[in-house]
Parts: sequence; C-alpha cells; structure tokens
Amino acid sequence: MCGICGVVGLRHASPIVFDGLRRLEYRGYDSAGIATLVDGKIDRRRAAGKLDNLGALLETSPLPGTTGIGHTRWATHGAPTTCNAHPHGTERVAIVHNGIIENFEALRRELEAAGQVFQTETDSETIAQLVDYHLAQGLAPKDAALKALQRLEGAYAIAMIFAEHEGLMIGACHSAPLAVGYGDNEMFLGSDSLALAPLTRRISYMEDGDCVVLTPVGVEFMTFDGTPVRRAEQTTALAAGAIGKDGYRHYMEKELHEHPLVIGQTLQRMIDPANRKVVLPDMPFDLATVPRAVITACGSAFYAGMVGRYWLESIARLPVDIDVASELRYRDPPLAHGSLGLLISQSGETADTLAALRTLRQNAVHILSVLNVEHSTMARESALVLGTVAGPEISVASTKAFTAQLTVLACLTIAIARARGTLDPLGEEELVAALLDLPSRAADVFAQGDAIRRMARVVAEARDVLYLGRGSMFPVALEGALKLKEISYIHAEAYAAGEMKHGPISLIDRTVPIVASAPFTPLFDKTLSNLQEAKARGGRLLVFTDTKGAERVSAIAEEMVVLPHVHDFAAPILQTIPVQMLAYEVAVMKGTDVDQPRNLAKSVTVE
Repeated sequence: MCGICGVVGLRHASPIVFDGLRRLEYRGYDSAGIATLVDGKIDRRRAAGKLDNLGALLETSPLPGTTGIGHTRWATHGAPTTCNAHPHGTERVAIVHNGIIENFEALRRELEAAGQVFQTETDSETIAQLVDYHLAQGLAPKDAALKALQRLEGAYAIAMIFAEHEGLMIGACHSAPLAVGYGDNEMFLGSDSLALAPLTRRISYMEDGDCVVLTPVGVEFMTFDGTPVRRAEQTTALAAGAIGKDGYRHYMEKELHEHPLVIGQTLQRMIDPANRKVVLPDMPFDLATVPRAVITACGSAFYAGMVGRYWLESIARLPVDIDVASELRYRDPPLAHGSLGLLISQSGETADTLAALRTLRQNAVHILSVLNVEHSTMARESALVLGTVAGPEISVASTKAFTAQLTVLACLTIAIARARGTLDPLGEEELVAALLDLPSRAADVFAQGDAIRRMARVVAEARDVLYLGRGSMFPVALEGALKLKEISYIHAEAYAAGEMKHGPISLIDRTVPIVASAPFTPLFDKTLSNLQEAKARGGRLLVFTDTKGAERVSAIAEEMVVLPHVHDFAAPILQTIPVQMLAYEVAVMKGTDVDQPRNLAKSVTVE
C-alpha cells in the first residue's frame, strides 16, 4: 500500500525513481509523483491515476536533478487528486509518506495557528509542514527532521529532501517498512527491496523508530532522539529479472503458471524426500506441549489458515482458534499460556496481522509466522519463520503465495502430528508422498485451460455467483469467490455447501451460476447431494472435480473441470489453482485491470 523510492547520487534521479515506482505498482495506488532538487530548489511533477500519466508529464516537462524522491499513493485522507498526490512540500522541504499520521488533526491546528499554510486534504502534508516549521526556526535538516519525528503518532515510512542541500536525503519509519540500498557513489531508499532490485543487492532493513541520513557516499542510522545505531548490511537474492512478465499477458497469469514451481520449492525446503519426513528448523518451543493454536491472518492468507485449522484439528488433534487479524486484536480473547500463535502473511507487513502478532506475544503465546518476505517486520518479531519460497508476487490478487502458504501449513501439520503422537511413521510417509506428488499434478491443471475458459464464459455474463465447498473445500470456495470479486468486479459469495438450505438456496435461478469444488473425498457424496438440490431449482452448475468424481458429476454439471485425483490431504492445494484460473479468465473476458484492480493494494500497511 503506497510506495516510496528515493536516490541521492550523481545520475539524474527522476528516471531512476520512476522505474522504482514502476516496480512498486503492485502495492496498489491511485496517484503518483516525483520531487527533485533543481539548482538547489525543490521541483515536483504529480499526476492522478496511473504512472503512465506521470510518465507523460515527465516527457513534456522533464525533471532534472540528482537528488529525488517519488511516491505512489493509495488514498486514505483526501481524494485521489493531483493536489493530494505526493510528494508534499514547501519551499524548504519535500516529503513522501506511507502510512497514517493519527494525530495529524491536532498537529495541523497547531501549525496553522503558527502560520503554516496547508495546500492539501492529506494527513501526510502535516509532516512536511512540521519539518518546515522547524527549518524556519533555524534548525539544520537533520535536527528539524528528528524534532518533527518525535511529535508524530501512527504508522509511517517517510523520505525527505531539502532545498539547498544537494545530495542529502533523510528517511524514517515506524510500523511501516523502509529499506536502504547501497550503490557506487549513490544511495537509495525504497518501500521494499523489490523497488531497489535492479539498482543494488546490498540492503539494510530499517527497524521501528529508525531515522537514516543518506548522502551519495554514506549512511548514518539513528533513533529519533539522535542516538546512533547500527543496521546490518545484507545481500538480497532478489534479481531484477524476477519481476518481468516473461511473455505472459499479465503478472497474474505468470504467477498462476508458477504454482508447480513454488509448491516444489517450498517442499524442497521442508521435506527430506529420501526418508519421506518433514524437516523443520529447530523450534524455540516444544510442539508436543502446546495446548492449542491460534491462527490469524487477513484476506487469502486467512483462508489458507482455515485449511490449516482443518488439517491441524483432524490430523494433529490440536485444538485451533482462528480469527481475522483485525478482529482478534480488538476482541481480546482469553489466550492459554504457551499456546502456538500461527500468523500468515505474504508481505510480513500487513498492519492488522502485525498488531495481532503483538497482542499474542504480550499474552505469552509462541509466535510462528508463515511469510513470503523473510526480512519483514513480522519476521523480526516472530520466534520462528517458515518461508513460503514463492518469490516476488506482483499481481495484487494473491495466487502462488496462497498455495505456498498451504504447502507450509501442510508440512507444519505433519510435524505437529508427529510430535503429538497422532501420526505414526507410515502415516507420515503417506502424507509426505501425497505432497511430493503435487508439483507434477499442479502442472497437469493447465491442460484444462479450455474447460476453464468455457466455464468463464458462463460466469462472465453473471451479476452474482455462488461458490460451494465442504470441509477443506469450503476455504477453497471462499478463495475462489474472493478472487472473482477482486479482479472481475462480479459479486460472489461462498458458503459451506451444507448451509445452502439455510438461506442461499433462495437465490438460485438461471442467472446465478454455482461454482463448486467437489473432489472425490469422504465428503463428496454430501456435496453431490447439495448440488443436486441446486440443480432441481434451475441452478447452473460449474464443477471442479477429479477423475474419480467426474462420472457422477457429469450428469448434473453444465460445465466441468476434471483434475487429477490426489490424496484427500493434498486436495485443497490442487483445487485452489483452477478456481484462481477461473477468476483470471473471467477478468480477461471483462477487460478489467487484472494486475491492479480498482481500490485494492497489495500490502495493506494501514488499518
């Protein structure tokens, strides 16, 4: 959510910053802008809408200068207009900001009373005006920035440049990510390492309460009171080539086709194939003695957690509570001492999940996080991180990260079941074999592209769609409905199939397609009965099944996608892929912005 890129060096800054903003488009935004120093003065270019609008503006009105900051804004306070676009500033300072300043109203009143003149509706401009006020009192840029930072409340990552101070940039962060990149006679700031991928692989990740002063030849880290601190320089494995489309129409299409690879890479990290055993890192707590687990996440990650709950309770016999992170942090549930807190996030920066993590930790819960970004804030605050090895996920709608999360949760379930004595060695070998079979079975799903597109033509004509599933297929149905809503803008709802008779059946007619995930598992007959009830009321059935279920489904389905049959344990992972593909094909048919759907952001770093 929002993106920052900045550079101080010897080259023209605006092309470097603009390319960095391109790499941050995945985070979601509705306006963009860049500021540089030109002959010592601050100059800006800003535009509402897509980066192409800013790019066109830069072509007609170039922005020179070797010190620059840029931003892609996802509107919170104030409409997504050019006036409200970042960078914000005065004649003395320009800033870009991710996050929310919670006390901006009080600060704005105070600053206006002191004579500061505001130009926008945003909370972010308060930062610029506050720094400007201290500069006007004669403070040097670093001192003015530190004094302002001590007044701010909320979540923020900030980059600042100052008039008449060529080659100087100051950054700061609190509860929002910011990374420093090291170049040759130039330094960089970015919301994450992806923004800096083609520029450098030498990165330092800032911590909460850090301020950094950058010049072309060096970096100085400190706390908000000016106390010097050290932040380790790391070498990131992320390469610029990892973020190309590789000939696919959209990033989402590319990432869908990466499912088999991602599942395989994640399994390779967690399984000893020779002995058919799950091998996890050394645990800082005993899996055998945790009394229960608490799973929390947001969006698709929450649905992955729902599948994890199904597995943990049925296989490991571990009692599990599950909460959407935004609810857990405020519901204040009673938590058993020594429980396992299982948090799931693609970015590791999701604001509500991070807050839930801190709530759990304050209640003596062991924190284990399933993350795709292992240098994130959540990673630093967890007792243990299990990485999903999904690589960069650029499309706003999560795809491969979801199946990677499920793969990690499946391996964790086996490890906990083994520790608790609910799974013997033969049982572990059976489940591990089922997981090792998944990458090749996942690759087989793409042979069903024509059948999925036939199904998509039915869905694309609908205004409302029902998704159904039972057991571990219910979260798969939820994921399918979410993906359809996100990228095609078609209203979709998912229900546990047994709940259809308790209300949703009244919606069924020829205009409401019913998408069902119905592999041949022990709950197949129950699901089939629910589908027959829908068929009897005129429902148009679009069914994802497998080779064992196809014969019985074919008599009632209008369209059917037949997947390879896999072990019941692995079925949710495999079944997820075609429901995501369906949403993609529908969105393509409707001509929506698949990779950057309206109003959405990839990494939700504010409440």
